[in-house]
Amino acid sequence: MYKYKGTALAVGALALLSQSALASISQTKGSFEDKFRQLDETLPTPNIYRSAAGEPGERYWQQKVDYDIDVTLDEKNRRISASQRIEYKNNSPHTLRYLWLQLDQNIFKADSIAERTKTFNSGLEAQPIGKASKLSLSQLRRMQFLADNEPGFVVSNIKDGSGKELKATIVDTLMRIDLNEPLRPGKSVEFAMDFNFNIIEEDAVGARNGYEHFEKDGNDIFLMAQWFPRLAAYTDYEAWTNKAFLGSGEFTLEFGDYDVEITVPADHIVSSTGTLENARSVLTAEQRKRLEQAKTAERPVFIVTEEEALENEKAGTEDTKTWHFKADNVRDFAWASSRKFMWDAKGYQQGGSEQPLVMAMSFYPKEGGDLWKKYSTESVIHTMEVYSRYSFDYPYPVAQSVNGPVGGMEYPMITFNGPRTELRDDGTRTYSQAEKRFLIGVVIHEVGHIYFPMIVNSDERQWTWMDEGLNSFLDGVAGREWDPNIPWGVEPRDIVEYMKSEHQVPIMTQSDSVLRLGPNAYTKPAAALNILREVILGRELFDFAFKEYANRWKYKRPTPADFFRTMEEASGVDLDWFWRGWFYSTDHVDISLDKVYKLRLDTMNPDIDFNRLREIEMNKPSSLFVERNKREGRELWIDKNKDITDFYDENDRFTVTNKERNSYQKMLSKLDPWEKRTLDRAVAEDKNYYVLQFSNLGGLVMPILLELTYADGTVEERYIPAEIWRRNSRNVEKLIVTDKDKEITSIAVDPGWETADVDVSNNYYPRRIMESRIETYKRKQSKDKVRRDIMHDIKTELKDVNKDEEKEQ
Repeated sequence: MYKYKGTALAVGALALLSQSALASISQTKGSFEDKFRQLDETLPTPNIYRSAAGEPGERYWQQKVDYDIDVTLDEKNRRISASQRIEYKNNSPHTLRYLWLQLDQNIFKADSIAERTKTFNSGLEAQPIGKASKLSLSQLRRMQFLADNEPGFVVSNIKDGSGKELKATIVDTLMRIDLNEPLRPGKSVEFAMDFNFNIIEEDAVGARNGYEHFEKDGNDIFLMAQWFPRLAAYTDYEAWTNKAFLGSGEFTLEFGDYDVEITVPADHIVSSTGTLENARSVLTAEQRKRLEQAKTAERPVFIVTEEEALENEKAGTEDTKTWHFKADNVRDFAWASSRKFMWDAKGYQQGGSEQPLVMAMSFYPKEGGDLWKKYSTESVIHTMEVYSRYSFDYPYPVAQSVNGPVGGMEYPMITFNGPRTELRDDGTRTYSQAEKRFLIGVVIHEVGHIYFPMIVNSDERQWTWMDEGLNSFLDGVAGREWDPNIPWGVEPRDIVEYMKSEHQVPIMTQSDSVLRLGPNAYTKPAAALNILREVILGRELFDFAFKEYANRWKYKRPTPADFFRTMEEASGVDLDWFWRGWFYSTDHVDISLDKVYKLRLDTMNPDIDFNRLREIEMNKPSSLFVERNKREGRELWIDKNKDITDFYDENDRFTVTNKERNSYQKMLSKLDPWEKRTLDRAVAEDKNYYVLQFSNLGGLVMPILLELTYADGTVEERYIPAEIWRRNSRNVEKLIVTDKDKEITSIAVDPGWETADVDVSNNYYPRRIMESRIETYKRKQSKDKVRRDIMHDIKTELKDVNKDEEKEQ
């Protein structure tokens, strides 16, 4: 308890509790909730591998895996056959007796966990008896394709470097290889295997890879990803990351060097991770010349023109070509192949010492049309320009955008993107504004993924938000620098409906258990980071800390704790409350401005203060009873008997006596000089005192952004940090003092919708009328009145649809 020296100045009324009143208060259970509790109890303990600052520790390590692969595409049978040699370097401090590999193609097998646990929403419980459930043609198509084709890897001939067989055990989408000799720290092991699999039809099955068949010209586009047995990551925080692939959680892999030879039909064009090592063998002299010209061109140059691609489409060939690619220090490898591809390229001169020239390239069929010709490669370059500013220079020699059946997916140096044009009756190809926006947005997003997580190598199987959320935040930055009129979906206002929904889990939920992946892993973390940058830290602090994170973990494997700690350590701001609320809870933002009081400072001079109290009393509305009596002309007793008066008819309860004046003078005489000066100044300034009462209805503590409008028409913005909620996260009061001539007429909380407040109706004082819409409609007949008139309908003539179409044509 603290005892204050000096005299308290009254603002309004002072309420005192007697000792007996205090004693009568019953003891209750405390309800305090500390929203600012530190995350140390939740985050992993810092160690020699990961420091408390969020950076790699002095003993940080990660494995290295190099691949040498020879693969052949059997176009006719839509099958992959390959052999690969792998060198695995054990940089961990542990001895390994077995290795785990990912067999992602096995997800499509009938006995996989993913297939066996697929659910079906029949809707039967909510339907009347006899009402049919629904099964889409797409669902039937998927079932039929998987029934007619045998998906999944066939792996054989697994041997170590000396030719000895290695025992392998397949567990769903994983394979354990038991080593013949323990692999000690610092040592390497070599082994090889053959494998093949039937390529899935992406449109039929739905996946991140596969082929697309074009009925009109009979050709295919092949997008090959998750196409070879890949080493699972072995980490300091989890050991083997050998969770089964269920579909939502993507991948975390080891960095290494790749040497890949891809044999395809001779008229195919191949796009791939890595650099093309044998251009002379697979490209014409003219195509190589165009590729050289593209390095310094102002606009994309066609390496394979549309005319050449159309010529390739006309007829297949039995001949083959082998394309040879090499890639250093990448965590995965993907490629695409088709005779339908045209290919354009443009050099991105980014400067710097690491990779001064990057070749931005796009591969697409005629169906891509002007949409791809104009925007794909330019979007690739724009992405690198913006992302490099917030992280690091793009470190690889190529960045590619490939059109195919996959709507959007990323791999080192190559991305798959889906939007296309529509062929019209007049032979032209057009596209909607939505398709244009989709293409630009998906290219920015997927090329952005080459930075996160293909270089900053987070664990997508565990924490989807670490790549999708961070990347969605940055693609929003890049997108709004392209055209802010395109809705990029990363603004705080874009997440409001999800934030207040019941069907959500915390962001820090394992990928396969997230209920709604889009808003949870993409929009919510992106909006949170947008708020962190624009509202809480400011751009300078945020950008410095984020760039520090990106560079610390370039080519390394960060965890959420590393991100949280780096952002705090580099910005110098305690953000535990922010991470806890946004990432570990399902609270939402709903700050209500409940009441506003205007107060005036008592002068303590009874001649002034009692007169002010009299004015307040006189300005109160009179009684409705009294007003009606006046209108009825009822005469008062005191008016009818004016000869009977006393002292109180001339003096009211606000009359000042000399006793009060003497007390005032005595009080002044006892004030210290500084107290007297303080009181005199306060009385002279006669400022306005406003008490604002806030409620936190959503549970998520946030800064309070205020917009104050004054009687003179001026507007002021005030920022109240989130720490105002640290002692009471439910209700707080804030005193705002303004000059005498600055009277507040209205107050708005978060007027720019920058904090994802789910209910803006309680953000204003005085309250505002909220505008919305109402639509008219024609009431439908009840279902009981809608009947099938079979007697009439049976008379309907059966039409020949084919003849009708011929007539129309």
